[in-house]
Amino acid sequence: MEKLNINQWAEEDRPREKLMRLGAEVLSNAELLAILIGSGSPRESAVDLMKHVLNDCHNNLNTLGKNSIDGLCRYNGIGEAKAITILAACELGKRRQMEAPEERPDLGTATRIYNHMHPVMQDLDVEEFWILLMNQNYRLIKKMRVSHGGLTEVAVDIRIIMREAVLANATILAVCHNHPSGSLQPSPQDHHLTHNIKKACEIMRIHFLDHVIITDGHYYSYHEAGLL
Repeated sequence: MEKLNINQWAEEDRPREKLMRLGAEVLSNAELLAILIGSGSPRESAVDLMKHVLNDCHNNLNTLGKNSIDGLCRYNGIGEAKAITILAACELGKRRQMEAPEERPDLGTATRIYNHMHPVMQDLDVEEFWILLMNQNYRLIKKMRVSHGGLTEVAVDIRIIMREAVLANATILAVCHNHPSGSLQPSPQDHHLTHNIKKACEIMRIHFLDHVIITDGHYYSYHEAGLL
């Protein structure tokens, strides 16, 4: 019976599609490696080929990583490029184990937001509007500039803010922008924008922590002012 290549498999069985649907953690080592090499040989699929290789390594990724390029190339369906890809992946896994998890800054107060964003914004001569997306422990997931404007105001699309918060699985949102003039006084536009962001967050069940206005050396916090 002729073997099917991966493109002929049922979609739910293809490694790439399976990863997209269910996440990388559900794939076997052979399936993950099959994604890296892309194809097998006329005699066996990429998954079967990697099962063969892993079986010879006693199903141990550490042993696999000790292989040489020449050693991997003796398998039908693995050339230099695929062998290099496999060994590079093993080396990355080893280096990942050696590194400590990235420390995400705690931005649970206006002072911490200011200290984190002041170096980014202190020398700007136009207004920029940034969002700070956090988890439930006020740890930063992602910061992102969503608008770059003029001397006195920026145009901000609240739909973009909420989309980015949802995509990042953020449960807490803070926003900040700078006043190049040095004035800490919020403008009517600042008040209106803050109110609209708060309403959008309430609908999406995201906690709106603060809107911080940053100047060089000072800040204004809507939360500290009791306006949130």
